[in-house]
Amino acid sequence: MSSVKEKIGYALGDAAAGGITWKIMSIAFPLFFTNVFGLSFADAAALMLVARLFDVVTDPMMGSIADRTSSRWGTYRPWIIFGAIPFGLIFALLFFTPDFGPVGKRVYAYVLYLLMMAVYTMVNVPYGSLLGVMTEDSSEKNEFSSYRMVGAYAMGFVTLLSFPYLQKVVGGSDAHQYAVLGACFGGLAALMTLACGLLTKERLKPVRAEHFSMRQFADLFSNRPWVFLTLIAICTNFFNGFRYAVAGYMIDYCLDGEITVGSLIINYTVLMAFGEVTCMIFGGISPAFTKRIGSKRMAFVWSSVICLVTSVAAFFIPMSPSCIWLLVASVVITSIGVGFYSPLLWSMYADVADYATEKNGTSATGLIFSSGTMAQKLGGAISGSLIALLLGLAGASMVPDEFGNSVIDPSSVTDSVKTMVWALFTLFPAAIALIMAILAYFFPIKK
Repeated sequence: MSSVKEKIGYALGDAAAGGITWKIMSIAFPLFFTNVFGLSFADAAALMLVARLFDVVTDPMMGSIADRTSSRWGTYRPWIIFGAIPFGLIFALLFFTPDFGPVGKRVYAYVLYLLMMAVYTMVNVPYGSLLGVMTEDSSEKNEFSSYRMVGAYAMGFVTLLSFPYLQKVVGGSDAHQYAVLGACFGGLAALMTLACGLLTKERLKPVRAEHFSMRQFADLFSNRPWVFLTLIAICTNFFNGFRYAVAGYMIDYCLDGEITVGSLIINYTVLMAFGEVTCMIFGGISPAFTKRIGSKRMAFVWSSVICLVTSVAAFFIPMSPSCIWLLVASVVITSIGVGFYSPLLWSMYADVADYATEKNGTSATGLIFSSGTMAQKLGGAISGSLIALLLGLAGASMVPDEFGNSVIDPSSVTDSVKTMVWALFTLFPAAIALIMAILAYFFPIKK
């Protein structure tokens, strides 16, 4: 049995990747790139889409490389340990707004964003794969996965809740605030990632293939559980991607900006922080929920149904600041479903990796877990790109502000734009949740 200390160490890895870097990138980037950095909607959409196409190549490549790594630190841990500093540094640079012209800014954004995606892959693919070699017990894998999700959501809650207050503490222009916070959160993410690598252990030795072969990639597509789970993973990240990426626009344009309730400032990060703490709690009890339901597959189905019903209901909440607590309640209840299914996803990837080893005779753990990371980034980026494009189609347009940055023209925020924003937060995710439930129901592994 693994110690609680090791499980907490493993949780620190996703506290850094999921709770800090990915959470800020998912929720703050659409607004940062358009309203602070100065990219147009089209540029921001293209940037995130190009980066994800880049990931389609780099993620499986990294998984294959990690599977063949052999060192004194193990197979996957060296990538986490030695990737920690570049991971935090590039994240910090990504939030810096250089004093360049439009072309220079565009080049800077593309280069840094692609670098961030590359180093995220270099660290997070081995991190996910680590679950497959720490223990061979399926229940313990589920516990590790639960700790992971609790760590990610707990740190996500702290990050999102503190962000607006830290902005006020830092002061100055929006660009200055993001640059300072990017450096602080980047440093914290680097330290957590390093601690994860040092506190975990690899107990199982992967059965490595002798030589690199494209056959391993072909084997993935003949692996029915992998196909189903990859589609499910893409859907989960579409579901979260739409909600997180549009939350800022929803607060700004549907509810007329941040809302002050007593001493509490409710902006887009605080709104989603309510969801983070809910996910943390229900992610922690996900193993008990799964045991009660009887299988990971059916637990995932019921979790998706929760997300479906609550997302549809949220569409009918009036667009009014006076209804903010109804909106908070819908975020909380929806997050119960997200909290239940999040640990299941990675535990199911470990089951798929075991299935592939039994079927093919060699381990492809890194390659299989890389598809989970790729799905995460693909779902987040495409949803972000679609949001930018759909808002443009609904009538939103960009104009330069007093500093020359591109911002949304307030006069272009019509009722159709507001309805599109509201639907992107509710009905679009609901449709995705329905697809998730159907795919999970037919998932071939019945554990």
